[in-house]
Amino acid sequence: MRAENHTSTSQFLLLGLSENPKLQPFLFGLFLSTYLVTVLGNLLIILAVISDSHLHSPMYFFLSTLSFVDICFTSTMVPKMLVNIHTQHKGISYSECLTQVYFIMIFIGMDNFLLTIMAYDRFVAICHPLNYMVIMNPRLCCLLVLISWFIIFWDALLHLLLVLHLTFSRGTKIPHFVCELPPLLKVAISDTRINNAVLFVTIALLGMFPFTGILFSYSKIFSTVMGMSSKASRYKAFSTCGSHLCVASLFDGTGIAVYLSSSVTHSSQGSTVSSVMYTVVTPMMNPFIYSLRNKDVKGPWEDSSAEQALVFDGPISLVLN
Repeated sequence: MRAENHTSTSQFLLLGLSENPKLQPFLFGLFLSTYLVTVLGNLLIILAVISDSHLHSPMYFFLSTLSFVDICFTSTMVPKMLVNIHTQHKGISYSECLTQVYFIMIFIGMDNFLLTIMAYDRFVAICHPLNYMVIMNPRLCCLLVLISWFIIFWDALLHLLLVLHLTFSRGTKIPHFVCELPPLLKVAISDTRINNAVLFVTIALLGMFPFTGILFSYSKIFSTVMGMSSKASRYKAFSTCGSHLCVASLFDGTGIAVYLSSSVTHSSQGSTVSSVMYTVVTPMMNPFIYSLRNKDVKGPWEDSSAEQALVFDGPISLVLN
C-alpha cells in the first residue's frame, strides 16, 4: 500500500466490535438503546439541577457538569458507530477520525477530572463538614471546572498536533469501533515513539495522579464513616460511596489500561472490549449511581423538618442521601 500523510481523500476503515453480519442487528439495537438511556438519564439530571433551587449546591453543580460531559462524550462516538452498523459502511475520513480523537480525549479527561473533584467534594463534606461551605465555595467550584477544561483542551491539542505528523497507509484498517488515540498509534507506519512517550507522561500526570486522589479521598471517607455511631448511617455511607468508587475505578482502570497498553501490546480485542466499558457503560451508569437514586433529585423535600436536618448536618446528609 502507498503511504501517505493527511489528504482530503484519505480514509480509515473502522472494523467495529465484530465483523459477523448476524451480530450487527443486535449490536445496533444494544448501542442505540444504551445511547438513548445515557442521553435521557443525563439530560434529566441537568434539568433537575437547573429547575430545583434546592439542588444548587457544589455536589450537584459537579453532577450536572459530569452529565453534560457524558452526553457530549457518547455523542462523539455512538451516532457514527450506529450509522456504520446500519449502512454496513466502515469508512471514516481522515479529518473525521482526528476530530473524534480530539474530542474523545477531551471528554475522557474531563470525566476523570470531574470524578476526582467529586471525590474531593465528598471528602470535605464527610471529613470536614463544619468547613464545607467555606472550602467548597462557588468561586472554587467554578475555578476547578474551568482549570480542568483548560488543561484538557491543551493536552488534547498536543496529541492532535503529534498525530498530524504521522504517516498512514491508504485504507488503513483500525481494529476499533471509533477513532481513538491508542489504536490509531498502532496502525501508523511511521515512528510513534514520541507520541507514546508523551502519552505515557500525560497518563501519569492526568490519569494516575487524579485516580490516586480518588483512592485517597475515599480511604479518608471510609475511615471517618467507621467512626460513626449509627449503623444505618454507616450502611448508607458505604453503600453510596462504595458504588461511586466502583464506577470511578471501572472508568479509570479500563481507560488507563487501554491508553498505557498502546505501545506495549498489539492485542486489539481486549482493548476494544475495555473501551466499551469507559466510553459507553460508565456514562450510562453515572446518572443512576450518582443521582437518580438520590431522593433530593427524585423530588422536592417533603416538609420543613428535612430542611432543618440539612441545615444541621447539611454536607453529610447531602452526600449520604
